[in-house]
Amino acid sequence: MPTTRSYSRAFSGGEVSPQLYGRFDLAHVAQSLALCRNFISLPHGPALNRAGTEMVRTCAAQFYTRLIPFSFNNTQGFAVEFGHNCIRFHALGASLLHGTLMAYGAGTTYSPGAMVSYAGENWYLVSSAVPGLQPAPTPGSVWYSMGTDGVYKIPSPYSWWETPDLHYTQSADVLTLVHPDHPPAELRRQGPTNWTLQAISFAPTAVAPTSVTVTPSGAGAVTYSYVATTTSSANALEESLPSAAVSTTNDLSLPGTLNLLTCVAPADAVRVNWYKEAGGLFGYIGQAAPGSDFVDDNITADVSQAPPTLDTTLNGGAGYWPAAVGYFEQRRVFAGWAQGPQRVVATRSGTEANMGYHIPTVADDRLSFRIAAREASAIRHIVPMQNLVLLTASNEFKVSSADGAALSGSNLNVRPQAYIGANNVQPAVVGSGVLYAQARGGHVREMSFNWQAQSYLTNDISLLAPHLFEGATVNDMAFASAPYPILWCVSSTGKLLGMTYVPEQQVSAWHQHDTKDGVFESCCIVPEEGEDMLYVTVQRTINGSVVRFVERMHTRLAPTLADSYFVDCGATYSGSPVSAVSGLDWLEGATVSILGDGAVMPPQVVAGGKVDLQAACSKVHIGLPITADVETLPMAVAGLPDFGQGRPKNVNRAWLRVDASSGVMVGPDFSHLRAYRQRTTEPYGSPPARKSGEIEVTLDNQWGTSGQVCIRQSDPLPLTLVALTTELVIGG
Repeated sequence: MPTTRSYSRAFSGGEVSPQLYGRFDLAHVAQSLALCRNFISLPHGPALNRAGTEMVRTCAAQFYTRLIPFSFNNTQGFAVEFGHNCIRFHALGASLLHGTLMAYGAGTTYSPGAMVSYAGENWYLVSSAVPGLQPAPTPGSVWYSMGTDGVYKIPSPYSWWETPDLHYTQSADVLTLVHPDHPPAELRRQGPTNWTLQAISFAPTAVAPTSVTVTPSGAGAVTYSYVATTTSSANALEESLPSAAVSTTNDLSLPGTLNLLTCVAPADAVRVNWYKEAGGLFGYIGQAAPGSDFVDDNITADVSQAPPTLDTTLNGGAGYWPAAVGYFEQRRVFAGWAQGPQRVVATRSGTEANMGYHIPTVADDRLSFRIAAREASAIRHIVPMQNLVLLTASNEFKVSSADGAALSGSNLNVRPQAYIGANNVQPAVVGSGVLYAQARGGHVREMSFNWQAQSYLTNDISLLAPHLFEGATVNDMAFASAPYPILWCVSSTGKLLGMTYVPEQQVSAWHQHDTKDGVFESCCIVPEEGEDMLYVTVQRTINGSVVRFVERMHTRLAPTLADSYFVDCGATYSGSPVSAVSGLDWLEGATVSILGDGAVMPPQVVAGGKVDLQAACSKVHIGLPITADVETLPMAVAGLPDFGQGRPKNVNRAWLRVDASSGVMVGPDFSHLRAYRQRTTEPYGSPPARKSGEIEVTLDNQWGTSGQVCIRQSDPLPLTLVALTTELVIGG
């Protein structure tokens, strides 16, 4: 029986479908795995077990809970928890807490932002109410219950079953939220513990003048009508809507006749514009400083410059609330309401909510158009790329300017790019492309501009791992850029799917992640401490009870073995040496893994919120155990006519090249694993040092037809697999 060796130099292909085990001709398959469970494929080749998750907070309500990122910049961010009719905020692995409470006194007046204790509860005073939510405890003020756990929260109109359909976009400290059953709203951060959720007013911020009057000097029977607008210093000289029209009779064609125009302008006005009716339209006749009179002595109205008119589509109530939102070329864009599923409107250029337009139109007017599609599918997503991309349930569209200039009503060009469609999960923009969940079939697609085709092309990025998607759907999605470029997807199966994604290097490696006694429900990425941190909501069964947690994936960077964090829903004690750790109430009755000062300790059952340690430790990580598995592809032996297919095989030995790893178990299958004996010269009572380099493991004899090797990490320790060499005996 011949003996041969096989060398696996990289695992950057991730996990592939069993249907590809025979595709030895594909370079991607040659660097792939049959199973990559709780391991991450890195773009440069290695595979490493994922870090564990920290328990941040029990969810506010035990219903489905959505996480949405709030990223002010690359160092300031929050994971915003949208629960059942409430919103909470998490950052740096902890929850935002409210301030010091005061005792409530009858008749006492508090400023917005005050927290008081009232009727056994804590209450927060805000400046304006959200319709349909909890009323104030005292007349004339708007108070919201904060609970007694110290966590800062604000109410929201979104019920738990509505949160999956929330779409969002952000500009500085304003997060825009849209839902087809609610008015579009803005979540604003006005202070560390002063957040507001308020409906958007789609109108200019500039205020029209009041008390407009016209006084004729002369006599005549010709009717003259006027309106006035103001321009405000508050928003780049934005112009207000026109005032109410005023009229008079005179004959300005006669010598010495005139009409004197006056008005009262708001305090922030920098000028007053005057318009006169001519041929059924109001045309510009001039301007004056606020507080100054304006004289019309038969000025010809310029009807090419008219006062703005307001598009009130999005103010139409139920049926006119958009389902998609985004920014493009300094406009905020909305689309996909029930009464106009293929309609798009965009604010005036440079404004957030001004839906004003002119007749005749000008370049910076609000945009309003309807896409002409083969199918009447609603617009689900607005994606700002080189062009404006619209994703519907059956099509992908590109919106661009016909002349290469900025988008306006006179150069609008809408063209279909593909006929695939997207589901309702918010896409992830990555570099110059976009990743989105396919409308049907559950797969994930990438879309980017191709200069040769002068069009956006889309392809199935999950083509080589269809077994992870078939019969399931993607329920949430988020992309992390650092330290590893990974698209995280929450599957309807409850698993967390990751794809290491470097398109310029043609790397798209899928890996699957699960967690003990739990299913993943939502995810988001928040920039923190130089990394993109993954926050997830997880539904777990702990001690027979179903409970939901907000959890954060820990950084994998560990300067020492004691800093290694590989437990789920866990916590860390750091301080003086202790022989027991308490305060683990959320894990009551669960069997947990323990790493104390870098040493693996026997599993314990949490009782009374406490576990005893085998020895006193100063740094302890405690949480649910993680089982991380890697399985190589069935062996294909080059040089044999049949590549060794159909012949019995046995793997005698395996040489693993690892980096900063500990606790390696290897076998021909997961039922026959052997641990690598790692301890060498370390003092008794101390944990074995992390190993870097080549290690050898002799495997149990296990004849079969595949010649696969299984590697497991079930201890809360790091494992980075760089390469693998196997010695294989082939029968037949």
